[in-house]
Amino acid sequence: MARVLIVEDDPIIRQTVDYALRRAGFDTLTAADGVEGLQLALEQVPDLVLLDLMLPGIDGYAFAEQLRRKDRDVAIIMVTALDQERDKVRGLDAGADDYITKPFSMEELLARVRANLRRVRERQVLAAETIIETGDLVIEPAQVRASVAGAPARLRLKEFQLLVALASHPGLLMSRQRLASEVWGYDFLPSSRTIDVHIRRLRQAIEEPSAFVYIHTVHGVGYRFEPIIKAE
Repeated sequence: MARVLIVEDDPIIRQTVDYALRRAGFDTLTAADGVEGLQLALEQVPDLVLLDLMLPGIDGYAFAEQLRRKDRDVAIIMVTALDQERDKVRGLDAGADDYITKPFSMEELLARVRANLRRVRERQVLAAETIIETGDLVIEPAQVRASVAGAPARLRLKEFQLLVALASHPGLLMSRQRLASEVWGYDFLPSSRTIDVHIRRLRQAIEEPSAFVYIHTVHGVGYRFEPIIKAE
């Protein structure tokens, strides 16, 4: 049974989401502020955190950043009443895997939770892959490890899974829809910004220290993985 931590200061929303998740078969923990929530996350090690953005104590951005330093694998869904693009991007940059904007339906919330918890399938896919060596990049899917020019690449789990999905199909145009399905488990694409932000972070991690450009944007469609030596 997957464990979900709900960090939400609004008692009605917190209790409603808690009830819906328990009814759907999840084990739940709840916290009313960021400090209590972070302590629970570190002590109880949930599989997923539903994290409100505007919290007393510490806000959702600081929460996500601090939790990510300790736990690379936990899924974080940012729950926010803010619909500004910059707020969503900032949340993803802080370490969130996904976001959902209030007001939301319980059906949508449960779909997001299930999609982000599809870790068993993801790990099985990773374990079945052989080592990928291309340019100055080495990817070891079974070890969830990558290196660039001999140095370890610091990647979050979703970034690593995105890299494996792209590098497993060199030269092939991968649409955002396909990447959403393979990496996030979505049958539909909730937002291209989620993928674009993860791609940006992935590029920083593997291309800045490299002699190669690996990921190429095909505007309006998706991305292609192909190592090309940087122009001098």
